[in-house]
Amino acid sequence: MSQTEEKQTVKNAENQEPDSLIEEQNASELEQSIQEESNEEPSEFELLQQQLTEETNRHLRLRADYENFKRRTHLDREAADKYKAQSLLSNLLPVLDNFERAMQVESASEELKSLRKGLEMVFKTLLEATEKEGLQVIEAVGVSFDPNLHQAVMTETDDSTDVGTVLQELQKGYKYKDRVLRPSMVKVNE
Repeated sequence: MSQTEEKQTVKNAENQEPDSLIEEQNASELEQSIQEESNEEPSEFELLQQQLTEETNRHLRLRADYENFKRRTHLDREAADKYKAQSLLSNLLPVLDNFERAMQVESASEELKSLRKGLEMVFKTLLEATEKEGLQVIEAVGVSFDPNLHQAVMTETDDSTDVGTVLQELQKGYKYKDRVLRPSMVKVNE
């Protein structure tokens, strides 16, 4: 490069430097003014607007909480009404068992036969009353084993039936509406 060209390049570089310095100064001044505006305290209108937004959000949350509370209370009340007799029926299960055991005893004399007939009438009436409330006997013998309805306490191998079939019911199981009060105690084919 010749000396003339070098001088021209230096002059051009000198001319460009002040322009870039001016641009940098303008950018830093702009940033400072933005920071100063953001450091200023918010106006009263902005504060009120912020408080209104916060209170509106709080009100909406409280309203949603209240609606959830009402829904849960309603569901709890429905469940309580639906299963109101559950504890009474659970307490009557041993009574039903004892009646069944008493009726299994063979009677030879006329007095015991008449007593047994009276027990059968009382048992039948008690069973009808509990069925009206929703108590159901769980079917067991000859059906496939269901761990939700049956409790396997014994197993036995029987080639004449399928594997997993209930062979014998040792104690009756009962359901109240859609809940199992007591599972059937059963012997299952393995």
